[in-house]
Amino acid sequence: MGDVIALAVAVPLAGAAASLLAGRRRAVQRPVSIVAVATQLALGLWMVIATARGEILVAQIGGWPRGVAIPLVADPFAALMLTVGALMVLVCLVFSILAREDVRPSFHPLVLVMSAGLAGAFLTADLFNLFVFIEVILIASYVLLVAGAREQVRAGVVYVLTNLLGSTLLLIGVALVYGIAGTVNLASLASATPGTAGLRVAGGLIVLALAVKASLVPFHGWLPTAYPQAPPAVAALFSGLLTKVGVYAMYRVVAVLFGGDAGLRPALLIAASFTMAIGVLGAVGRVRLREILSFHITSQVGYMIMGLGLFGPAGLAAGIFYILHHIVVKTSLFLSAGAVEEIRGTGALPRLGGLARSDRLLAAAFLISALSLAGLPPTSGFVAKVLLVRSAFEASEFAVAAVAIAVSFLTLLSMLKIWDGAFWGEPRATESVAERSRRAGELVPIAGAAVEIAPLGSARRAALAAPAAFLAAVALAIGLGGEGLLTLTGRAADGLVDVGPYVEAVLGR
Repeated sequence: MGDVIALAVAVPLAGAAASLLAGRRRAVQRPVSIVAVATQLALGLWMVIATARGEILVAQIGGWPRGVAIPLVADPFAALMLTVGALMVLVCLVFSILAREDVRPSFHPLVLVMSAGLAGAFLTADLFNLFVFIEVILIASYVLLVAGAREQVRAGVVYVLTNLLGSTLLLIGVALVYGIAGTVNLASLASATPGTAGLRVAGGLIVLALAVKASLVPFHGWLPTAYPQAPPAVAALFSGLLTKVGVYAMYRVVAVLFGGDAGLRPALLIAASFTMAIGVLGAVGRVRLREILSFHITSQVGYMIMGLGLFGPAGLAAGIFYILHHIVVKTSLFLSAGAVEEIRGTGALPRLGGLARSDRLLAAAFLISALSLAGLPPTSGFVAKVLLVRSAFEASEFAVAAVAIAVSFLTLLSMLKIWDGAFWGEPRATESVAERSRRAGELVPIAGAAVEIAPLGSARRAALAAPAAFLAAVALAIGLGGEGLLTLTGRAADGLVDVGPYVEAVLGR
């Protein structure tokens, strides 16, 4: 049964090929994409159920012996990430169809290739193939980002150059690990003699490269430059998943190569504290929805690394819970921002207002997700932050706990700023676009003053708000019934603290 997990990578790749052959026939591309990602989601749910019963599913790709073959492994952590990731891709695909962002023939194949890369990155137990899958994600995401206006191309240059730097560091680190240990198989590395100076240096280089991809301070500048320029559905997909690949890989590498070494934890906690604080402060003075939300991605990554820095069963479980919560909430917020731009033609706060009365479903979706991001009850963010702060107090890490609490208040103020500017009061401008308008489904630059657009009907406005509202409901459900998810994240954390079962499953010992 373990070999079935390879379908999580193979199915979206097959879907990408079929979608590419369909050319411009969206009537074919759309169902192919939905079915492929829905199948990946079903596989993820099956893996979550199987790993919750204590199984670790392993597929050895290539027909080689264990330790030589390319291993794909589903443990509780990988299964949870795959499932939540597939759900986000599916919801973003639905939004892209509703917003007619999928008009380019390459859109669906690229999203499916990216989905396959995400699955591979979560499932691989091999450092080199982690690098390969991350590059697959990078190539697909780059094309999705730049296929539009000139601003997107400029943002894409920053995005690609920064991520290429991270990829270069990652490849050098992987090469050093292989040169020192003679393997890049995570299970073999975990069972080898740890602690050699050379292996620590190589592992540190890998962690540094992943920090670039996760947008930790001071490597965060590329994210708020690139994400606001992407099309709304693409930005939502990026915001929920791309940096989380780096965070997920950091959890794996620190657990395997460093064994949660106490000497590394202070550096991680310091990085987490600066990332939380500088990220939230970067949002001050921004007046566009997606710019504000982009800085908050960096800030929230700090909370995830806080869980890694605390290590131990409680800290890791809290960190993993936070990762899953954030994927859902941040995707919902970016989808809300995308819906606002579709409805009003702009994401600039000075030109918005009144959405709470004209678009109540959208307002409710944003409000629930915003409160969750800030950590207010009864949302998923409240549970996630309480778990992290409690773990910090138990570990006597009072400084990072204080930063986490302070940043939560600043996050709330930032969300209230958006609420006041976009949703409260009276509309501040007519429905218009300043620089872009949708014409025949394409983004077309328009010079000069604002261009009036016809208001959307109530049914279409509700449809555009529905994906964000669905994810907001998921965030609320996680908050109200978080005990079940916490049990699963606890098992995932146990697998990082004690890698023995992982090693036995992969190497067959």
